[in-house]
Amino acid sequence: MMNHINRRRALTALAAMVAAPSVGFAQTADVWSVGQTYDGLITDQIRLIDIRSRAEWAETGIAEGAWPISLHEDRFSERLFAARELAGGRPVALTCATGGRSGSVMRSLRQAGYSGFIDVSEGMLGSSLGPGWIAAGLPIVDLELALATLPEVLA
Repeated sequence: MMNHINRRRALTALAAMVAAPSVGFAQTADVWSVGQTYDGLITDQIRLIDIRSRAEWAETGIAEGAWPISLHEDRFSERLFAARELAGGRPVALTCATGGRSGSVMRSLRQAGYSGFIDVSEGMLGSSLGPGWIAAGLPIVDLELALATLPEVLA
């Protein structure tokens, strides 16, 4: 009887690990697909920052649920770390157009010893790693709405 109970516990634990991405996985894997990122957003396991320029945001829209914090504007580092604080222990995913800028920021963060960040290297437009957020048909909002829902401390 004891073996039956232990086996059931082990199977239940394994099923829970396979069923959905976990925060533990998010903290160890630092490159995610747009699908993983979307799943992490809707399950409230991550936060997402779009680091592209305002012109790019206006042209394509922004991933629904992403915080627009441009790498090209003043106080980027300050706003990035404020977003990390607001994330409340959740990893913060970074996306750009095709993964170049998010990859560069990730390398800098790693070299400086920071963890808890994820690179969405497909980006919004796609790369060799995948089709990107837009082509995958994931939800987009316009710049005005994204900026209106941006927490004040990140503005």
